[in-house]
Amino acid sequence: MRYYIVAINQKPLLLTYSHQDSLEVGTLVEVEIKKRLYKGYILKETKKPSFECKEIMNITEFYLPKNYMEIAKFISTYYFCSIGEALGLFVPFKKERFVTKNLKIKKDLSTNSQLPITQSTIELSAEQKEALEFIKSHQISLLFGDTGSGKTQIYMRYFQEILAKGKSAIFLMPEISLTPQMEERLREYFGTSVAIWHSKISKKKKEAILEDIYSGKVKIVAGPRSALFLPMENLGLIVVDEEHDDSYKAHNRPRYNAKDLAIYFGKKLGISVVLGSATPSLNSYLKFPHFRLKGSFYKGKKEFVWENELTSLTSLVIEHIKETLKNKKQSIIFLPTRANFKYLICSDCGEAVKCPYCDVGMSLHFDKRALVCHYCNFAEPIPKNCPSCSSQNLKANRIGTSEIVKELREIFKDAKIAKFDKDEITTHKKLQNTLKSFANKEIDILVGTQMLSKGHDYPDVALSVVLGIDYVLNMADFRAREKAVSLFLQIAGRSGRKEKGKVLVQTLNRDFFENYLDFEKFLKDEIEFRKGLYPPFKRLAIALFSHKDRKKAQESMQEMLKKLKRFEDIEIVGFGEAPIEKIAGRYRYNIILRSDLAKALINAINRSKIELTEVDMDPINIV
Repeated sequence: MRYYIVAINQKPLLLTYSHQDSLEVGTLVEVEIKKRLYKGYILKETKKPSFECKEIMNITEFYLPKNYMEIAKFISTYYFCSIGEALGLFVPFKKERFVTKNLKIKKDLSTNSQLPITQSTIELSAEQKEALEFIKSHQISLLFGDTGSGKTQIYMRYFQEILAKGKSAIFLMPEISLTPQMEERLREYFGTSVAIWHSKISKKKKEAILEDIYSGKVKIVAGPRSALFLPMENLGLIVVDEEHDDSYKAHNRPRYNAKDLAIYFGKKLGISVVLGSATPSLNSYLKFPHFRLKGSFYKGKKEFVWENELTSLTSLVIEHIKETLKNKKQSIIFLPTRANFKYLICSDCGEAVKCPYCDVGMSLHFDKRALVCHYCNFAEPIPKNCPSCSSQNLKANRIGTSEIVKELREIFKDAKIAKFDKDEITTHKKLQNTLKSFANKEIDILVGTQMLSKGHDYPDVALSVVLGIDYVLNMADFRAREKAVSLFLQIAGRSGRKEKGKVLVQTLNRDFFENYLDFEKFLKDEIEFRKGLYPPFKRLAIALFSHKDRKKAQESMQEMLKKLKRFEDIEIVGFGEAPIEKIAGRYRYNIILRSDLAKALINAINRSKIELTEVDMDPINIV
């Protein structure tokens, strides 16, 4: 009889089981826990323990290869989660398929034949060809291309070459809002060898896609974070599009960053990784070799119009929308706030009406006749009196997408106006229908939040209106400047892609934004701002403590603080109540840590953490 340590899939459990046969590390097995069957991976063989062990119930046909097991162990260590939770991210490989695939590859190589990919080779301009050769010559590279410069065509051509070699590819996108249009472009060239993978796909559809992956029919998978963990055999390329986007960061355990993990996959598997963006992160710009692709592939032109306002439908905005409608073109209007208004504030005491479970003001939704918390989804009827002082002088503050849509419909009664935010786009079908309607010019004006910036390509958008960008610029975040400029340029890039377009910007910081119409200029200036303080020159981590009892959360923070002070190679930047002190009824405290090396942070946290500690490594915000 042999004995094995089994990591229970998606659980923080390591248990010992017995089996009569020799089992390879990474084999997926079924084991019994309290009369229920659970799946788990063989971590290692061990000596016979002093206690009695249950036998492994079943050996499945699935497994994770050795290098994927090592990636899972890295995720567990670096992102402070159990190995079972890290392994739970992966979809396992199929043993039978692996043998079949190897035979197929040998046959193809012996006949010196190439696998059929598409009917025609994707044509590139001279500059695009140069960019392709550049990214092919580096294992990890950054394709820094302006909006409309033709990055996608370069990706497609690279995919063709990878598939012609009998290899597969993963195409990561930050959100599913990008998938409908990209799916159309991928299928145009690669047909049924492409699969789109994301959380909104039904279980039945996912099972069908996995069978196509196992059979070798699917050669390219595209989708958000989870697509990275699919069992793509003979993987040759990972493309991370819109690499700057915060959506690549998971906000629940494991708190991994899919972009960073894609880079780690590349190094561990010995494959190419391409990061692409019109507004790349400063980290990627400094760390990896980049090719600068300037200008628009379509040679469209943009005119910037500036207005010294924060967020409102002024006569200037209305005039430009009217002109765009007259020319039978489309407009997009961006603002960072959804709902009708962000807050309901008392004019007498100055207090916002807050969620009883979260330390945040609730958003005003007239269509629901309610105030809604965007953190825990608690809702209550719109009050007539201030909960703090009973005053009736309640005033809506900071206009949102719903209110803009309402006002626009009153002004432009014949125009077709739609909303594009998380309140409106609640299903994948709604997403597809809205984007399809906009592409078919069935929508004249599309009003939305950051979702509008996600790389959509519509040639008839002649006007981009940017409202409330100063709210982003003034966030209490060391990346606020980067986020604001990036968002501003991404929204601006939706207009005038094939013809002349206008970008109307409301801001009290015109000089700042106008100075950085060239994002590379911003990145070079930002380097000086970050040196010695922030990433990429320093590494950050946040130790988080939350509990329904405020005192317990605070005591846990204080206990860990005492332990952390022993370490001279880390710096305690700050500690105390989190910027949002309470979410979903739990009080929250943070310790923010900084060091030159990630290893120093990991060591100090591991040797100091206590029961309530959760860790966010390389945080993208500190709320």
